[in-house]
Amino acid sequence: MSDVQLSGVGVSPGRASGPVVKVTDSIAEPASTPSPEDAHAEAARIAPAAQNVAARLEAMAEAAGGDAATILTTTAAMAADPALVSQAEQLVTAQRIPAARAVYEAANNFAHALASAGGYMAERVRDIEDVRDRIIAELLGIAAPGVPQLDTPSVLIARDLAPADTASLDPEKVLALVTEEGGPTSHTAILARSLGIPAVVAVRGVFAVEAEALAVDGDTGTVRSADPSAPAVASHVAGAAEWEGEGRTADGREVKVLANVGAPGDARAAAEAGAEGVGLFRTEFCYLDADDEPGVRQQQDAYRAVLEPFAGKPVVVRTLDAGADKPLGFLAQEPEPNPALGVRGIRVAFDRTGVLDRQLDAIAGAATESGVEVSVMAPMVATAEEASWFAERVRAAGIARAGVMIEVPAAALTAREVLDAVDFVSVGTNDLAQYTFAADRQLGAVATLNDPWQPALLRLIALVGEAATATAKPAGVCGEAAADPLLARVLVGLGVTSLSMNPASVRAVGASLAAVTSQECAQAAQAALAAPTARAARAAAASGG
Repeated sequence: MSDVQLSGVGVSPGRASGPVVKVTDSIAEPASTPSPEDAHAEAARIAPAAQNVAARLEAMAEAAGGDAATILTTTAAMAADPALVSQAEQLVTAQRIPAARAVYEAANNFAHALASAGGYMAERVRDIEDVRDRIIAELLGIAAPGVPQLDTPSVLIARDLAPADTASLDPEKVLALVTEEGGPTSHTAILARSLGIPAVVAVRGVFAVEAEALAVDGDTGTVRSADPSAPAVASHVAGAAEWEGEGRTADGREVKVLANVGAPGDARAAAEAGAEGVGLFRTEFCYLDADDEPGVRQQQDAYRAVLEPFAGKPVVVRTLDAGADKPLGFLAQEPEPNPALGVRGIRVAFDRTGVLDRQLDAIAGAATESGVEVSVMAPMVATAEEASWFAERVRAAGIARAGVMIEVPAAALTAREVLDAVDFVSVGTNDLAQYTFAADRQLGAVATLNDPWQPALLRLIALVGEAATATAKPAGVCGEAAADPLLARVLVGLGVTSLSMNPASVRAVGASLAAVTSQECAQAAQAALAAPTARAARAAAASGG
């Protein structure tokens, strides 16, 4: 057999080699025949099957923690979605097709709608396909597709992994993950980092590879054939346990190591991981299942539950990041031809100031009750004028510190003026990369453009760092780029003053920063900025510039 050498995007650091196990792609398309003798009885089978699937996913969520628990809970809610069940039941009775076929068609309708919406909603397509296959398997009495039982430690290969599959992986049995699809911000990437499993995504053609064993490098994104007779090996990121819990470089420069959270369970996991605070509190969980806008008291109670584990510590709360690409029923927005570029984030607040003001009141109340040091930032800000407008409303609500996210290239290019209007900024590298490269962050075909090591992205972050230094104001990074221990050093060298990430990455990043001086960070940053490609930027930073 000829040697295999492929490349993709490394999304979870570490190296491993071992035997290959392929993950079943999806369930076979159910037949439209035979017609059921009793259509109503056949339709009645769907709801119990969906509830059984939801119950199993909820049980998995209870056994998991952090990012995995959040994603599994969301997937369980999709399985129990009454709209999906109702549409499938109607297909059975109207077209007299088997229940499995009806679920297949109904779920595909939902998936098509999500894909058409783009942005955040398109990221949920893989979730609905996973739910579809699990319900169909339940109806047919067969095993659901996904990760097989592993008898020995193995390298998993898949076209893509469903969130539920990734969340339930055993790090003792999974040496590494390699997928054909996905990108740096996919659920596979986030959960692989959270579990400490080396992973490479967007490896074109890997599923067709017949190699018995593979060597995977989650740092460089390379996948090569390996000797099948050699013992399996895994080398994960070292040094995380040695971190003393204070974010600073070896020469004493303070760099807060914070966590991204989106629910009470995330906050508890972040506190247990040793995070010094929260750099991104996503508040959407309070709105997602609401037919009407939650009241101020309801929001306040929900926020307090997330804030309480960080009493006395800093928490940055992001206001509602919803809109055309993340539709919420009570906002009643008109459809848009390109939702990712439409009315979302702070743009929603311009027309619905009451929604923002009520949320700010709830955040202020929750901060008082929980005793945290709360700051508030707005998503999707493009200009200094927008930043100033937001800051005025935040201060009017009695919240002392107002900031904005830098997710739009225009905001990065005018970072000095933006910082003149607010107290701090936070770079959302996921969206900033997507908008800089005109590349959907969930599309595997363009995943290399969303690699956070891309020099163009680093140069935009450098502009933000320079503006922060000039104005003596903080600039954080709260995208998934912050979870990479090596890239964290580069970001600090670019002028970033805090890093916020998934809870499982906190210690590795803290240890990485503690091992180098601020001068070494600056040298790595300059080397990465001068590199012509993302791969060269990583290599230059790794070599110390």
